[in-house]
Amino acid sequence: MSEERFGEFVLVRRHEQGHVAELVLDRPKAMNAVSTEMARSLTGACTALGQDRDVRVVVLTSTHERAFCVGADLKERNSFSDADLLRQRPVTRGAYTGVLELPVPTVAAVHGFALGGGFELALACDVIVADRTAVVGLPEVSVGVIPGGGGTQLLPRRVGAPRAAELIFSARRVEAVEAGELGLVDQVVEAGRDRDEALALAARIAGNSPVGLRAAKRALRLGQGLDLRAGLEVEDAAWRTTAFSGDRAEGVAAFNERRKPEWPGE
Repeated sequence: MSEERFGEFVLVRRHEQGHVAELVLDRPKAMNAVSTEMARSLTGACTALGQDRDVRVVVLTSTHERAFCVGADLKERNSFSDADLLRQRPVTRGAYTGVLELPVPTVAAVHGFALGGGFELALACDVIVADRTAVVGLPEVSVGVIPGGGGTQLLPRRVGAPRAAELIFSARRVEAVEAGELGLVDQVVEAGRDRDEALALAARIAGNSPVGLRAAKRALRLGQGLDLRAGLEVEDAAWRTTAFSGDRAEGVAAFNERRKPEWPGE
């Protein structure tokens, strides 16, 4: 496994086996609160991962024992003028967009607190695996703002508009079991198992065609919110990128020869 650090607070681990990369939140002294510097580092790490054709799946993890991420660094923001906050906005927005726009499947491994911008980082992923210690929520209205890292758009896409409204307006925190029942997270696992289970899921995903994975994610994301006819056109365009690829030829050959595919990735 190789490691590459982006600034002081973000680490990328590339697992030698399986084409899986970890995007690691590593600001333990602040429970991974997203500062301006950390946001820049996240953006840089996501840019690098998005350009790495060897990566098939990204797992978003945390080094803090009791928190995934507690959201925006409110201690930093307490010193901001209005002009400072306005200058910071595109920087922090770039971090959340960076995770959201990764071209490969993404899995969040959540334990402890995932609040505000922390939960929004998880929502930007395709699948959320949470352990039983997880506490999630979007409490921004309780400090005078709104979810600004995608929460008002991503949460209703997961749980529907009325449920999202109740959660955002009330600013309430939701513990793991209820979060699973409501669809706020996709899997609830035993305490301390979120990273292991997320990596195991990522390994299963990464065994599939890299061309197929990227195309399937593109179709899923671009098709959201479209009417059925338009969505099917998005799907057809994505299908065409796979149908005449080396991966498709290899996949069909491997199936017929009863062997494991050796994906060319093109």
